[in-house]
Amino acid sequence: MKTSFSYEGIKKKGYKITRQREIILDILRKANMHLSADEIYIKAKSRSPGIGLTTIYRTLEMLYNLGYVNKYDFGEGRARYELNDTMVETCKHHHHLVCLRCNRVIDYTDFVPQETELITKTISGISRKYGFKVQTHIIQFYGICKECQKRKNKNGRL
Repeated sequence: MKTSFSYEGIKKKGYKITRQREIILDILRKANMHLSADEIYIKAKSRSPGIGLTTIYRTLEMLYNLGYVNKYDFGEGRARYELNDTMVETCKHHHHLVCLRCNRVIDYTDFVPQETELITKTISGISRKYGFKVQTHIIQFYGICKECQKRKNKNGRL
């Protein structure tokens, strides 16, 4: 579970921390997976019955535009969200492994040395070539997870 979240950055940008925003941020902070707006809405509704789906979408968009949440498209037709790793002390930068069968998303931080070297060289090359200062990056690998590989389909194929 992610901890140590501070609202100060949001307040400094001129936004109020309403009860609904606190609930949404708390749900994201406690999440152990990437949540869709609908999933956040269901969790928020149990804590604040009057909260609307529009409030969820607007808050997520505000947090995304401020750089406080990451918004992902894992190919399932809806965005998924998580707090940005700069917002939560215990959250480390990570990449994603996305299963094309079950849509499971695995976060991983134990990068192999060649991966770290390649990313560092790529960022350096982009900076030199385009005069672009990279702030962060998102890497997603798509494939078949270990569990789905065990369950072959009827044709015996992965």
